[in-house]
This record gives sequence, C-alpha cells and structure tokens, in this order.
Amino acid sequence: MKQLYIKQKVFSLSGKFTVKDQQEKDVFYVEGSFLKIPKTFSIMNTAKDEIALITKKVFSFLPKFFVEVNGSEIFTIKKEFSFFKARYTIDMEDIEVQGNWWDMEFKVLQRGEVIGQVSKEWFTWGDSYKVQIMKEEMETIIIALVVAIDCVKADEAAATSSSNV
Repeated sequence: MKQLYIKQKVFSLSGKFTVKDQQEKDVFYVEGSFLKIPKTFSIMNTAKDEIALITKKVFSFLPKFFVEVNGSEIFTIKKEFSFFKARYTIDMEDIEVQGNWWDMEFKVLQRGEVIGQVSKEWFTWGDSYKVQIMKEEMETIIIALVVAIDCVKADEAAATSSSNV
C-alpha cells in the first residue's frame, strides 16, 4: 500500500499544488489554468510530463468535467439536475466510488475490490487529503479522480459564492 498526500495552497490563484509521499517528496505536480477557457488542471510527474488532464466543458447547461489519463478519456464527472442539493455522478468503466466524496471521505473500487481510499485531513491550513493506494498501477487514475472531485467542489463553491453577491 502506498500513501500520498495532497495539500493545496490556500491563496494560489492558478491552482498549483503538489502531491507528496510519506517522506514529503514531490510525486506529482498539479497546475490549473488561470483565466483560461476551458478551465483545465494538468497533473504532471516529477519530470514535468503531463500524465493527466482535467477539462471543464464549456457551454454546457450543467457543469461537466472530462478526465484524460495518458491521452485517453477515462471518466467524466457531471452535475445532475436537482432542486435542493448539488448532485454529481462519476462515469467510469469498472470503477466505483463509495462513501461521501463531496466531503472527501470515500473508497475507490474496481470490480468490487478496494483499490484506493481518500480521507480529508482535518485541522490543516487549506484543503489536505490523504490518499491510500492499494493497487499501484491505478495510482494516476486515483490521483486524477481526487483532483477532479476537488476541482468540481471548487467550481461549485465559486458558483455559489458568486450567486450570493
């Protein structure tokens, strides 16, 4: 089992942050586009090669995010129409997310087997998540999933705060 940690910088306008291992070494770099349409988040390895890309679909009635890993679209996250609470679905073949992914407390399953687990670290400055990876060949997909969910949450929070002004 491998443990990784995602810690976002609170005041980063561009959405730059790193994914670290237990020895606090950088494993992945995440960089968001600032004032770019469509909004994207790029996940890069330590050689700064892009290994995953999250893109928000433009001109969509409800928000939709596409996630590519190594150049192939792996899954989408889309908002479902509901009157009360925001509801999103994750479309990914053979992969299922169980738990409260909105609060970043969930398990990632592949054909019923737990391949990853995410939990929010409390009492930290900024959002911080612990990601446990049980199946190392799925590491990039799990990291992309966590970053994509966080991107959806940030987008929803921005939309909510702008509509309350």
